[in-house]
Amino acid sequence: MIDHPISYGRQFITDEDIEAVVETLKSDYLTQGPKIAEFENAFANYCGSEYACMVSNGTAALHLCALALGIKPGDKVITTPITFVASANGFRYCGAEIVFCDIDPDTYLMDLDKLEEILKASPRGTYKAVIPVDFAGYPVDVERMRSLADEYGFAIVEDACHAPGGALTDSLGRVNMVGNGRYADLTVFSFHPVKHIATGEGGAITTNNKELHDKVCLYRTHGITRDASLFHENHGGWYYEMQELGYNYRITEFQAALGISQLKRLDWSIERRNEIAKKYDAAFAGTSIRVPFRAGNITHAFHLYIIQVENRKALYDFLRENKIFSQVLYIPAHTMPYYKQFGWKSGDMPVAEDYYSRCLALPMFPSLTDEEQDWVIEKVLEFVK
Repeated sequence: MIDHPISYGRQFITDEDIEAVVETLKSDYLTQGPKIAEFENAFANYCGSEYACMVSNGTAALHLCALALGIKPGDKVITTPITFVASANGFRYCGAEIVFCDIDPDTYLMDLDKLEEILKASPRGTYKAVIPVDFAGYPVDVERMRSLADEYGFAIVEDACHAPGGALTDSLGRVNMVGNGRYADLTVFSFHPVKHIATGEGGAITTNNKELHDKVCLYRTHGITRDASLFHENHGGWYYEMQELGYNYRITEFQAALGISQLKRLDWSIERRNEIAKKYDAAFAGTSIRVPFRAGNITHAFHLYIIQVENRKALYDFLRENKIFSQVLYIPAHTMPYYKQFGWKSGDMPVAEDYYSRCLALPMFPSLTDEEQDWVIEKVLEFVK
């Protein structure tokens, strides 16, 4: 028996992480110093992308992508209803019209067949961007999406907040790390405490497009540049120019220091998460519990381990009684009161809504002990039986 609470996710902070932060706190910089560039270079290298831009959080990253793409009021963009609302909100901040596309019943990702139907129903260029979400850590088929983007004229902004360390093997046998920029125009990440890399708050944008990279970096710092080669005029060494209306979406030095330290353990985290997933799979085999699907050509990052069960609320309550704090992720975004004002309603996304009625995220984090997982499994099976 486990007598302490077990959350569905939590951060893992080591002595090395603490030392890295303390060292930075004792340095000359708390913000806009060398650690941010170091983190950007290390993260870009890990993902295999040309560029990375560190920002204050994943939502800011999404907003910056919309700004960099020039999204304006009335532009149409497509995303999935099974995601945190920020995936849509980041583009709404620019006035975009959000169109939801239902999910695949196996992967819970945007259904690319249904996406293609939406695209075919309108002239080329109707949709300015598509924001697929690597939900729970499962990488979307960005290779196929790239072919659709080229045919129908939209940008791909991959929301990979759940999926650093995930990978997709493409039709040519190439292993594409999530965020490598081969297929997506921009990819966003989150460093929220329950994510793979935890910096408190924080986020990143990766891309292979220098123009887009320069834009997101400009917009994250008030639209201000200190690059003399870009100045309209120059008054001296102190001079800077505000060239666009930007935002303060900067990450701090000590967050970057923590991120650099955490990035060193990302491969271990992915390996451990997959071990936990396999143990859950084996424990629930032969029961009425539906476990996560995964194809052979992907590396699942397993931010979440989602099961589907009947009588989900009763199981949720039963687990809480036993100090197991599972979570329901997510309430379909199109059913939120804010998005209902634009005409969306329950029944519009039947697969997403069916998924929502039965989904439950069990504890999934690399520091979950075998004893804790055994307790979770015991209680789930006790309820189901």
